[in-house]
Amino acid sequence: MTVTTTSPYVSYVYAYPHKTAYRPLGSHPAGRPLLSGLWAEENKDALSLYAHIPFCEVRCGFCNLFTRIGAPGELTTRYLDALDRQAVAVRDALGDDTPVRFAAAAFGGGTPTYLDAGELERLCDITEKRMGADLRSIPLSVETSPSTATADRLSVLADRGATRISIGVQSFVDAEARAAVRPQHRSEVEAALGRIREAGVPVLNIDLIYGMDGQTETSWRTSLDAALAWRPEELYLYPLYVRPLTGLGRRSAGTVAGTGPAPDAAWDEQRLRLYRSGRDHLLAHGYEQVSMRMFRRGDATPTGPEDYACQTDGMIGLGCGARSYTSSLHYSFDYAVEMREVRGIIDGFTATADFSRAEVGRYVDEGEARRRHLLQSLLQARGMRTAEYRDRFGADPYADFRAELELFATRGWLDGTTDPGLLRLSPEGLAHSDALGPELFSPEVRAAMAAYEAK
Repeated sequence: MTVTTTSPYVSYVYAYPHKTAYRPLGSHPAGRPLLSGLWAEENKDALSLYAHIPFCEVRCGFCNLFTRIGAPGELTTRYLDALDRQAVAVRDALGDDTPVRFAAAAFGGGTPTYLDAGELERLCDITEKRMGADLRSIPLSVETSPSTATADRLSVLADRGATRISIGVQSFVDAEARAAVRPQHRSEVEAALGRIREAGVPVLNIDLIYGMDGQTETSWRTSLDAALAWRPEELYLYPLYVRPLTGLGRRSAGTVAGTGPAPDAAWDEQRLRLYRSGRDHLLAHGYEQVSMRMFRRGDATPTGPEDYACQTDGMIGLGCGARSYTSSLHYSFDYAVEMREVRGIIDGFTATADFSRAEVGRYVDEGEARRRHLLQSLLQARGMRTAEYRDRFGADPYADFRAELELFATRGWLDGTTDPGLLRLSPEGLAHSDALGPELFSPEVRAAMAAYEAK
């Protein structure tokens, strides 16, 4: 079963199954499983650790991440207290019967640097002393924003082993930032970038968005060149989405059954045009394309995963917006976008005393594991060796997904110049990653996502 669509912008697939397919595990026949049982048979010698900080100084108009504005009272302290309790419970659940080692870590959100310098020290202490992750010997990626990338915070992160700082700039053009409901000035952005470079963190990533109201190819080039002036090791180019319950979503006049903006062929064409322009500009300036969104400077040494979307099995998530992935279950806490709902979930998390069981999630069977492997491999520019798929699953991807792969080939999304043992997207396929990814969703996951009631 495939989705029939001509739009190149269906959904940004950063995780599969998506959180909207998760359900409370208390209603599952197996009930809420103990973490100790979930992790008992898992390989734990190369785990990834993700800590989620759900606070921002402002919520951008396009944002549907699990985050709230501000942290009144002692909320950050109570949140870190809960994170500490959760870390103790998770580490106990991992046990010591087999080696437990972390190979990568990331702090995301929200905005992790919403925490002050002392709180960031405590966050690092939790991941090191409670979880046993040696932050100075593994890749550590941290997200920040222009207003919170202060010298004292960056100094803490550099001292504690951060190897990558990712800053959400979105646009260097003030008018475009205002149109995206992101109050910032270019001077503030440039000052923050200067502080990041002064901190000496090896990898700087800059996020930019294309498709904003009033954006032209000329203004898009202005943002690209402003970013390139800092010679960032990585650049992410994101298409703008207008999603339900976001600031831009509420302002959007043309919605379909309250689920988002009506199809807009002109906007699709604008985003595709800006994507291609941005891609070609970065390639001409010595960057290599890693995925539709990610570009790495050709002389930059990779310091961590090819993507930072937390897609791999063996993921430990700390915090109320973080996912954890075992080979059989993906789990987290409840998910929401609307501010009142988010506040309620955060308050519930901070009051939780027992973190020994999984609360909300989705079981992943063999069929879903195959889909997930193909999806997350195919969306990387390097593609997937069919031999790797056969080694893992004992089957050929063309046999498992013949209809989907034939459709992709018909649309010109597969690279026909590679050897038979490599499945790789063509440049046009990479451009249509946000249409291609949803084509690989199973009927069951698609139905669960459709039944989810946005809140």
